[in-house]
Amino acid sequence: MATQLLKVKKLSDKAILPSRASPHSAGYDLSRYFKHPSKPPPFKHNFKHPFCNDSIRCLSAIETKVPARGKALVPTDLSIAIPENTYARIAPRSGLAWKHSIDVGASVVDADYRGPVGVILFNQSDVDFEVKPGDRIAQLIIKRIMTPDVVEVDDLDSTGVGGFGGSTGV
Repeated sequence: MATQLLKVKKLSDKAILPSRASPHSAGYDLSRYFKHPSKPPPFKHNFKHPFCNDSIRCLSAIETKVPARGKALVPTDLSIAIPENTYARIAPRSGLAWKHSIDVGASVVDADYRGPVGVILFNQSDVDFEVKPGDRIAQLIIKRIMTPDVVEVDDLDSTGVGGFGGSTGV
């Protein structure tokens, strides 16, 4: 298989490219910058992205307050180009969900999107949540996709009525 690349464009001169904490880390951290340009990034190692089942931890670019029972769009100050036949999903971090009731909104990044990457955060607690530059706020997970042609048919194979609304009545 040819090498797959996750291409990253810094949107500020102080932006930090994704890096992994160790060879066994599942994700890459993303951040815009640290307040002090001389301060090193949180992780020192850069490893090649193994493409198929890794995730990237998104970090906040700026200070942002996510109001209690509210939402905020948190910029990462990075743009990405992912391989063809993939999409990126911005997923929640379990620690933020458990400790602070912070969730990530629906976020799909298509392979042809080149704009800035932002993270929609929902605060489900009764306390404002402060996001500081460099805070790990989400994971960017790269997934393969299949895009079959659409064909109109008169009948579908019978498979039962399970699934959404089928077995639970929801």
